[in-house]
Amino acid sequence: MNLKTLVINGIIAALYVAVSLLVAPVSFGAIQFRISEVFNHLVIFDKRYFFGITIGVFATNLFSMAGGLDLLFGTAHTAISLGIIIFLKKYIKNKLTLLFLNTLIFSFNMFIISFMLNIALELPFLFTWLTTGISELIILLIGIPIIYALQKRLRFDKLI
Repeated sequence: MNLKTLVINGIIAALYVAVSLLVAPVSFGAIQFRISEVFNHLVIFDKRYFFGITIGVFATNLFSMAGGLDLLFGTAHTAISLGIIIFLKKYIKNKLTLLFLNTLIFSFNMFIISFMLNIALELPFLFTWLTTGISELIILLIGIPIIYALQKRLRFDKLI
């Protein structure tokens, strides 16, 4: 990994943490409106954003009420979901399609977070999967036009 990629991933991780903690009361729990999840869309433009996003999630989850479980499950949720979309990028080239697929993958995979919240906080699994999945869906759907517009201006595919 070259220095530029390392620095940009560090910035992405720091921004992820800062934005998450800015809205901390709704960043954790059964309903999660973690605005920083929009950064998940960056991997559509370059798979090297994987590291900054994943480290950002890990660092943010240090503040979770679920403790160490969120470090494990939350980071795994992100790594698995990003891995799936990176794999799909080999076969699907349309960026908008990938942005919508990324949204669906992350939202569906919230069962991982629901399972963790069930273990850590004894929240009901299916209801929590529904609420966290819908929360994720809303945030990532709102993020699609924002990231798509920023891509035209900032060129995330050339930035890293």
